[in-house]
Parts: sequence; structure tokens; C-alpha cells
Amino acid sequence: MTYSYNTLIVVDDNAAILTALKICLATEFEHIITMTSPDNLVPTLSNEQNVDAVLLDMNFSLGVNTGQDGLFWLRTIKKLHPNTPVVLITAYADVQLAVKGLKYGAADFVTKPWDNDKLIATLHDAIDKNREVMPLEQMEQEHVQRAVEHCRGNMSKAAEMLGITRQTLYKKLKALPPRGQADKEE
Repeated sequence: MTYSYNTLIVVDDNAAILTALKICLATEFEHIITMTSPDNLVPTLSNEQNVDAVLLDMNFSLGVNTGQDGLFWLRTIKKLHPNTPVVLITAYADVQLAVKGLKYGAADFVTKPWDNDKLIATLHDAIDKNREVMPLEQMEQEHVQRAVEHCRGNMSKAAEMLGITRQTLYKKLKALPPRGQADKEE
């Protein structure tokens, strides 16, 4: 059998949910690692070779449904393994919690009970988006543009933020295609 992806780590304190997820995702991933606690998540991420993604529950403390456990582990994963996509999963859907998770770097958010096809598509999208490679020049152009926008057009502040001189910033901006042009050329 040919799998689309290598390894998925699934962390959920409910063993029945882990079993259901393992069955649901068995044809998509060559290797699925399940954990009932996030305590060994960091060493596992460090030891495993080709981890494509982490599917992370939001709550691990008995009787606590705030999602703070999941947010803590999400921040930890993103700090130590910034290129590993994390998809959050919870039975306690909360828009503010989802927004916080996305701000902290989650690739997406899934609610329990999940739709198998949507869950698979969500994981595929998170992994595939993470695998996209853009040319260095394009990445630099986007970064420069975001810095200028972030500084609301204040060139001195943007140059300082980027660690370059204003003259260099002006040269880089001159090299950028006009807004909307890049899309038309493709």
C-alpha cells in the first residue's frame, strides 16, 4: 500500500477516540502514533523522523474544558518544531478558543464529533500547505511588503524593523511588482 503521508501524532486523553482516529486515518498515514497524554509529546517529536502533523486535543485535565492545556502544548510544539503543522481537536467548540489557537500557530481546528472526510481533508490541507516551497525572492518580497504595511508606511520604522537601511528598503520596494500585478503575470 502506498500512503500519502509518513507519520501523524495524535494526542487525546480518550482511548476510544484514539482508536477511532487511528482506524479513520489508517489509509492516509504510514505510521500513526497515539498518546493519551501530551507529557511525552516533545521527546517523541524530537525522536521521530518524518512527522507530517500533530492532531492535538485541547483538554487534558479532568473536568476542565477551557482549552488552556491544548494552547500550552500548541505553543510548545510551535516553539520547538515550528514547521510541524498542528491541527487542534475538541468537543467544546468555542470561536474564541479557535481564534486563539490559530493565532498561536495552529494550522486548523476540528470539532468532535468529526466528519471523517472533513478531518482527512483538513489534515491533508495542513500538511500540503506546510510542504509548499516558494522562491526566496518571493518570500523576501512578501516579508518586506508585510513590514511596510505593519509600520503603516513609515519607511524608517520598517527599515529598522528589517535591519536594513532606508535606501536598501527603497531599492527592494522598487523591485516589487505593483499591487495586483504579480497575480496577473501568472
